[in-house]
Amino acid sequence: MKQDIRNEPLFSEVGQYFRAIHAPGKNVPTDAADACIEPSGRRIALTGTVFNDLDSAPVTRICIVDTASGKLRQLPCPNNSDRLPRWSPCGDKLAFLSDRAAAGNNQLYLAQSTDLDNPAATPEIEGAVEYLHWSPDGSRILLGVAGFGADLAGYQGGAKITPQKIELPAWTPSIDTGDAENLWRSLYVHDTGTGVTCKVSAPGLNYWEACWLGEDGFLCVVSDSHGEGSWYQAELRRFGLDGSDRGVAFSPRDQIGLPAASPSGAYACITEAFCSDRGIVCGTLKLIDLVTGETSVIDTEGVEVTSAIWRDDHNLVYAGHRGFETVVAECSVAEGEITTHWRGTDRTFGAWYPSVWPSPDGGAIAVGEAYDVAPELVRLRKGDYSVVTSFASEASADPAFCDSHAEPVTWSARDGLEIQGWLIRPQGDEPFPLVVDIHGGPVWQCRNRWAGRLRGAKVLADHGVASLYPNPRGSSGRGQHFARLVKGDMGGEDTHDYLAGCDALVKRGVADPARLGVTGISYGGFMSAWLITQDDRFAAAVPISCVANWYSLHRTTQIPYFDEYFLEGSAYQAGGKFFDRSPAMFAANVKTPTLLLTGAHDQNTPPTQALEFHRSLLEQGARSVLATYPTAGHGIRSYPEVIDHTTRYVGWFLEYLTGQRQEP
Repeated sequence: MKQDIRNEPLFSEVGQYFRAIHAPGKNVPTDAADACIEPSGRRIALTGTVFNDLDSAPVTRICIVDTASGKLRQLPCPNNSDRLPRWSPCGDKLAFLSDRAAAGNNQLYLAQSTDLDNPAATPEIEGAVEYLHWSPDGSRILLGVAGFGADLAGYQGGAKITPQKIELPAWTPSIDTGDAENLWRSLYVHDTGTGVTCKVSAPGLNYWEACWLGEDGFLCVVSDSHGEGSWYQAELRRFGLDGSDRGVAFSPRDQIGLPAASPSGAYACITEAFCSDRGIVCGTLKLIDLVTGETSVIDTEGVEVTSAIWRDDHNLVYAGHRGFETVVAECSVAEGEITTHWRGTDRTFGAWYPSVWPSPDGGAIAVGEAYDVAPELVRLRKGDYSVVTSFASEASADPAFCDSHAEPVTWSARDGLEIQGWLIRPQGDEPFPLVVDIHGGPVWQCRNRWAGRLRGAKVLADHGVASLYPNPRGSSGRGQHFARLVKGDMGGEDTHDYLAGCDALVKRGVADPARLGVTGISYGGFMSAWLITQDDRFAAAVPISCVANWYSLHRTTQIPYFDEYFLEGSAYQAGGKFFDRSPAMFAANVKTPTLLLTGAHDQNTPPTQALEFHRSLLEQGARSVLATYPTAGHGIRSYPEVIDHTTRYVGWFLEYLTGQRQEP
């Protein structure tokens, strides 16, 4: 495989695809997140993604959308990126984060709602601001700040927050003591009246998430260590405005996220879930009476919750999954009554998990999408799905742009358990070559997501190759028992869930048994490497950001707690699942041509994992190619690397599944 493939026809084809969906150089947002609506309901603010070109990362801009007309305008940004806009409770100000002053150094900016084009910077904080929350009375803003050098979660790229550059000789070593002050996450409060910003968090605690608890306190997900692994054992605690510890509000069985308190501070909610990744939380919504201390489960009618925001002291808007369905609903906590604003399989919301924002009209707003529908800003209320504005490019808005489609499929595992997934079915005659694309986690879920988020799925479909996105045992959206089935058994029975899916599609005449491929990122990278050591049916494999050796992963990853927790074993004992579930230990079984893709700055599944598997395969005589991207982290997400790795990914499958060799 060539190092430089920019002159290859497939590279040009893939580039044209990304140009079509991202419209580089046209200064239009083609993706959106963080939508929130002005208290008056007149305007919606959101983060829009704009591609200036495909030779560098996109920028993000604060976009303001008129709810009546759908007209959108971008707030001017002199350089770098703005993100995460939030209106004040009375609507007189807009707060957002920006790295205008220094790339990668997000700080708080404030604009008057009558003069949004001229925001003012607040005092700079030593560290990167990750999130913000207005106090209920709008006089202060709570800021979650990560030190320069703190770990990023896997969904954020699995690297480290880039420190500000200091001019040092090139030979100067990097230093890791494991306990430096810049590795922690802390809390600050900005007073909008005085313009003063103060640190309010206590030393010795890491504040993963926090929200206001009335006007004089905070509700925080904390641990006594900054390491990513400590998040798995974090608890919910109350703190005063001066940082004083007011005690434990909730000690979870598993993991927790999404803390939110009602404006008065009388109630709070938290989502408890069996999780594999910080920030990727889908589970049981729990209500905490902060007066009595009583905790109860909110009956969400089978929905596993991924987003929850208080409309007022009595009503809680939430979103989540129920099997194939994405659901947006509202709970009256006093009566326990549920109002469903939207549910269905033909749309989902949010890039990672569904997220919504309450609307003054009684419904909610969200960014919707589907495999053949680019992101669109929508209003949801009692079953009505109303598009405010679309972020489709001119090309992707054309009905002829995508002639493949996504459909839900089910099959029976070998023990009879129903397994669900999504099939991308191309045009043409069956049976198709099929690529099984395995999600990360393992606790996550494949959904009806926009094709622009699915790497090369559409390009493969354009060449007549189908893709299966399975949700095996261990996936979210099917209840906590279903998710826990993978604990202690990664690479065990879930292995057969994927194989049973292949068998089912072959039996139905959809897939050609001689032309099967497998891929995936993170846990999907591990599983796509593992499957080819356990079964010889796959004609090609592309593990991305994989795990090859659980022993060495434990000693090099930023989340060493993860492997022992999920394997229920020890990295300090010989044998057991640390050996029995490591793909590198079974490389002699592999006959499948394998392309490994990895990022040099990956702290979750370090690039040495791909290297171990690559060299093990070569030693055993299998064909293996390793591509390491020098500036990438967990997953290859930046441009132009995305075009390059998608070209290699697609080309590998076309060569081995269709005989179309794309590059020498």
